[in-house]
Amino acid sequence: MNKIYNPTKNDWQTLLQRPTKTVNDIEGTVNQVFQEVKTEGDVAVTRYTTKFDKVSLTSFLVTDQEIQEGIASVTSELQEAIQTAKQNIERFHTAQKTERVSLETTFGVQCWQEKRPIQKVGLYIPGGTAPLFSTILMLAIPAKIAGCQEIVLCTPPDSEGKINPAILYTAHLCGVTRVMKVGGIQAIAAMTFGTETIPKVYKIFGPGNQFVTVAKQLATKYHVAIDMPAGPSELLVVADEAADASFVASDLLSQAEHGVDSQVILVSTSKELMDEVENELEKQLKELPRKEIAAQAIANSKLIFVEDDEIALALINEYGPEHFIVCTIDQNYYVDNVANAGSVFIGNYTPESAGDYASGTNHTLPTNGYTKQYSGVNLDSFLKSMTFQKISQDGIMNIGNAIELMAEAEGLQAHKNAVTLRLNKLKGE
Repeated sequence: MNKIYNPTKNDWQTLLQRPTKTVNDIEGTVNQVFQEVKTEGDVAVTRYTTKFDKVSLTSFLVTDQEIQEGIASVTSELQEAIQTAKQNIERFHTAQKTERVSLETTFGVQCWQEKRPIQKVGLYIPGGTAPLFSTILMLAIPAKIAGCQEIVLCTPPDSEGKINPAILYTAHLCGVTRVMKVGGIQAIAAMTFGTETIPKVYKIFGPGNQFVTVAKQLATKYHVAIDMPAGPSELLVVADEAADASFVASDLLSQAEHGVDSQVILVSTSKELMDEVENELEKQLKELPRKEIAAQAIANSKLIFVEDDEIALALINEYGPEHFIVCTIDQNYYVDNVANAGSVFIGNYTPESAGDYASGTNHTLPTNGYTKQYSGVNLDSFLKSMTFQKISQDGIMNIGNAIELMAEAEGLQAHKNAVTLRLNKLKGE
């Protein structure tokens, strides 16, 4: 990792750049795939699945038999672990339900707000070297709690045209209505436009590589909402002499192993801790099965020394990490004052892995600095807030004149007339 000491504020922007390609580098490819899927449907999806996933499929839909075979091949121990995680995630997301908000704003004017589910949602689940079945828990569980009618899951097949059994088990457990063997740009395009076999959805959720991230952003141009711009994973740890260097190193590596474009950062007010963490990284990296991937991510990552907590917090808020771990003497300073982070993990015994799997919080989080504008996925992500109003005769008499005056001042005579006609009738004119 690169070690930096006391960087000046002028250097922060350059120092904190993510190791990602620009949109211009990949937007052309994404646009081409979108246009072909829009015009050719399943034919284009099949072609790109053969090209990108190296497999030719006669059908994208996972059959009931495939699901049952997948379930049977998942060990009972893993099934129990997934069920434990499911219970905690259900508890935390069910607790996010809110009651109807109702208020009489003026006598005779009743206003209220209710939440209704998004009817059709699409879940994108990465496959490949790390099939993220845990992400199904994070997306399908709140979708079911919200009451979404159709939950479509797209995930890339392996070279034999199969889906990881744990993905199939978790999808079945969480009530996914349809599982499709489609990945990458073509999956996002298919859920955007709909094809002969893949349904069009109203909102797309889920993480992915940079191509998937750009594809999701392009989907918004075609009236499909997305959860957030969620790209390569990232983690920032702030730590001082209160931290355990081996724990810090393990957390950094846990994100580094996601992919070569992941980024991990340690910000510390202790040079001694930085040296200890660096040694631990070298030691632990050698033992990882995915050490080649993690090593490339570590090459893009940094150990940053700053003089005090105030500077450290300012730098962290400028970066806006997806995952933020606090292992410091004064934990409350960071917890109370952090403004930009996707999910915060506090203390030596709160690894980021807990949030990835089983603590109950959601691990689908904004990356690439988007924590400054976006929240992570939660129950409300699958709901729409609708407002209602009912006005009595007394109510329209009470606010009618204000509406007339405002509409006239804006030059909208029809708006004024809609009220004037009602007021005149009530006045007997």
